[in-house]
Amino acid sequence: MTVVEAVRRRLRIGIRAVERVTVGWGTAFLAGLVFWPLAVSVVLRRVAPFALGRMRAVADIERRRLGLPTGLPPQTSLRAVVTDPTTGRELRWLALHATAGFLLGMFGLTIAVDILRDGLFPLYWRFAPAEDAVPAIGWPLIRTQNGAWLVGLFGVFWFFMTLYVVPLMVRLQELPGRRLLRPGPGEDMAMRIAELTATRAAALDAHAVELRRIERALHDGTQNRLVAVSVLLGAARRAVQRDPATADEILEKAQSASELALAELRAVVRSILPPVLSDRSLPDALASLAATCPVPVTVDANVPGRCAASVEATAYFVAAEALTNVAKHSGASRATVTLTREADVLRLAVTDDGHGGADADGGTGLTGIRRRAEAHDGTVTLTSPVGGPTTVEVRLPCGL
Repeated sequence: MTVVEAVRRRLRIGIRAVERVTVGWGTAFLAGLVFWPLAVSVVLRRVAPFALGRMRAVADIERRRLGLPTGLPPQTSLRAVVTDPTTGRELRWLALHATAGFLLGMFGLTIAVDILRDGLFPLYWRFAPAEDAVPAIGWPLIRTQNGAWLVGLFGVFWFFMTLYVVPLMVRLQELPGRRLLRPGPGEDMAMRIAELTATRAAALDAHAVELRRIERALHDGTQNRLVAVSVLLGAARRAVQRDPATADEILEKAQSASELALAELRAVVRSILPPVLSDRSLPDALASLAATCPVPVTVDANVPGRCAASVEATAYFVAAEALTNVAKHSGASRATVTLTREADVLRLAVTDDGHGGADADGGTGLTGIRRRAEAHDGTVTLTSPVGGPTTVEVRLPCGL
């Protein structure tokens, strides 16, 4: 990685960190609006169902921000807070995020604002009231231009703080949510039912989208080529008696058109199920994907035997989509594809050393990966802290 690329990557990390710490501060503010009235009601031993519902709503906002599953119904009593593990974890998260998360977000935003305040100080200090001509830290009082230039150096200091310290603050701010808002081992049945309902709908939508894509590819591509071949053959048949040279030229065009139609038809077939996947194995198909990726990719595949064709096809297309995202958005210099089988679960992980900060709801690529996995009752875990690395892990049931 060149120096320029390293600088650009660090700038992207800093900008993304400021964005995430700002959004985190917003959810911490919402958490505070819910936590303090809820704390008072707990002390008074009268927990309002409305307050518990708002707690679940704010927790779900944070879950979506962190890429965690949502869908649990709110509890409505003090007993639920005490006995339900999920509600108890949410209450602990609410307390941490409303206090420490809020302070971290405020501090991160202050650092970002102080870049402008101190960086531009040499330009505006003369116009500020005499008692306000101070750097962001509030001391000392500046009365000369040289002192103002020294304050400008504070702006550089805050800038480097944004690049290197704010990403760490983002990780600290998100840590309670990642640990406390994950579904517990005894996942609530309502969440499971909601998840299966959403999975079924997503599978049907994905199937309909795939059928429309194939139909468009055949109608707009292959069918038009075949119509052109038919028209050219008719013209050649009419010209073969009166002008054999023209007929030969038309037949040559028809042959070219038929070859293009055959190539497009093969492309459509490969998009349904790559031949290398059916003829050889999933590790070979992943190696073929890695060879065509613009980013250098290492494939580590250790899968004894074969899985169901639908599971292997899903894993293949998930890897293809993940590597496409790596090449387009991550700024990575290398990536790794790991494929293992643990009992009756096929695990596929795509890791890159890019700038991180990927959003599970930020684009169609990750949404498509999630829909493909959920159609097989699989799970997708996205780990992408600001600064990287980013890992997309998919687990697919593959038992017979």
